Amino acid sequence: MARRLSLAAARRIAVDAQGLNRPRPAKVGPASLRREIARLGVLQLDTVNVFERSHYLPLFSRLGRFDRTALDRLIHHDQRATKLGAYTEYLAHEAAILPVADWPLWAWHRARPEKPSTAKWMAANQRLLGEVLDEFRASGPMRIKDLDHPQNVPTAGGWWNKNEAYWAATLLWRRGDLVVVGRDRFERILAAADDVLPPEARAEVPQDEAIVELIRRASVAYGVATLADLADYPRLKVATARSAVETLVSRGELEPVEVDGWAQQAWLARGQRVPRTVTAAALLSPFDPLVWFRPRAERLFGFRYRISIYTPAAQREHGYYVLPVLVDDELVGRVDLKADRKAGILRVQHAHIEPGAAGRSAELTVRVAPLLAEAAAWQGLAEVAFTGPGTWTPALSAACPRP
Repeated sequence: MARRLSLAAARRIAVDAQGLNRPRPAKVGPASLRREIARLGVLQLDTVNVFERSHYLPLFSRLGRFDRTALDRLIHHDQRATKLGAYTEYLAHEAAILPVADWPLWAWHRARPEKPSTAKWMAANQRLLGEVLDEFRASGPMRIKDLDHPQNVPTAGGWWNKNEAYWAATLLWRRGDLVVVGRDRFERILAAADDVLPPEARAEVPQDEAIVELIRRASVAYGVATLADLADYPRLKVATARSAVETLVSRGELEPVEVDGWAQQAWLARGQRVPRTVTAAALLSPFDPLVWFRPRAERLFGFRYRISIYTPAAQREHGYYVLPVLVDDELVGRVDLKADRKAGILRVQHAHIEPGAAGRSAELTVRVAPLLAEAAAWQGLAEVAFTGPGTWTPALSAACPRP
């Protein structure tokens, strides 16, 4: 019979596997950043920076205040990168930062057929695709807007309305002809793959082997997970992940377990301990792996979560850029944060304590108020100001340090 785990044990396993149940290092340097990126596998990217861009936040949640420019240097952001470093980007989960060493694991993804509408566009624009690739080969790393091509002209309509040269470069990146070597003001800097990839990154791991490895890594990152959870980590279809799980079970890498309250079969990663307690306190990115698969967050923590940036303002329940609040093995609340850099203020536009945690408000407030002060200091802001409503706003406002 499969081992049975309580839901509380599953929560503790999840928090522990994600590196949130560990003392923060006294000093955060490149080695600490590399270690946490390796633990997570990827850092999901997102354009919203109302508080901070998403790829910084999982590291802040696990390491505390760190020098963001150190991460920028590591991943070649905010500089005109001229060569490939140790990290690049690909559609691993969503658009995400990942090690260059992992590039071969995604060869099958780059080779898979495009959807019919995209394939039709590519067939009709073979000349454009070739010209764009040739220019990157001739000119070296550059942003798409630096392309000297007659079709690379501004278009009306803002962010989502891109010209044909943009889509050509993006498709060349998706199929692996171009590689991201860094970013400049959050714009990708691309280069021809043949010019910048080291020989070891040009290998192609067969699809079946790659998927087994991606699911194995997902199991380690999650600690305990259902098939749907494991499939979502690298954004695979459940049917694609199923045979990989069977392979890993046969190898002894996964142990079948039953989790109280879960209708689905679950698996425990080999070597994953079942901690008796966890000690954690963190503000989480909407794209943190602990919560990025919303069905898992609800099943594991009883936490129904939506980021709300795409919700009309009148329909938002907890604000615009809503960060879950973790204390030990529970998601106890959510805060909507905005870094008002001009005024030097971290604005808490909404603060909500979960109904099941409201009876422990005083205890939890003591744990969470310092997180808000730390977030402000990390952003170089002098003050935390509560500028909106919420069930947790009075208590947190009273507890937050004043400048």
